[in-house]
Amino acid sequence: MSITVEVLEAEALNLSVAERSRLVEKLILSLNTEPDVESAWATEVARRHAEIESGAVSLLPGAEAVARLKAEFQ
Repeated sequence: MSITVEVLEAEALNLSVAERSRLVEKLILSLNTEPDVESAWATEVARRHAEIESGAVSLLPGAEAVARLKAEFQ
C-alpha cells in the first residue's frame, strides 16, 4: 500500500517540534547534495565566521537589516 503525500504531511504535522525537526533534517540530507557544493559552503561559512570573529566585518541588528532590505527593494 502506498501512502499519499497529503496523508504523510498530515501525519508529520502531528509530530512534536523535535520530531518534525529531526524529520526535516533527515529529508534535507536525503536530497543527495553534491559533496563539492557542501564543501564549498562549509568553507564559506568558516570564512564568514572568521571575518565576524576578527572584527573585519560588522553585524547589523535584525530589524535594521530588514529595514534596509525593504528600502532597497521597494
